[in-house]
Amino acid sequence: MSPLLSNDPVRLLRAVLAADAVSAGAMGLLLILAPAAVLDLLGLPGWLTRSAGLALLPFAAFVGWTASRTVPPRAAVWTVVALNVAWAIESVVTVAGFVTAPPLGVAFVLVQAALVGAFAALQLALLRRTALRVA
Repeated sequence: MSPLLSNDPVRLLRAVLAADAVSAGAMGLLLILAPAAVLDLLGLPGWLTRSAGLALLPFAAFVGWTASRTVPPRAAVWTVVALNVAWAIESVVTVAGFVTAPPLGVAFVLVQAALVGAFAALQLALLRRTALRVA
């Protein structure tokens, strides 16, 4: 059975963590390996896309490691949630005042911030459901 159809909160948490790891890794690679294409399309500064991409790769590895545990360590999940919340807030603050970008670039940053925030909310909800079971 798919983990997403499971009633087991630990399986669901692991699936959400795995999806977060894959999406963070893919975004990190995109921002590092295709900065010219991303810059042209979104009008975001190169230093921002490259540094964000470089930050995402170790994060993705950590989240992937956390997802791979039979029972994800509680502290690791809390760390992932905190980093996701910080990333979402920082993204909004960045386009609200620190970076000038065209509407498509701002929309891109805000949509990814919303998705990262959704990951954090799901992870937190599932962590709470697994409070007695997660080491």
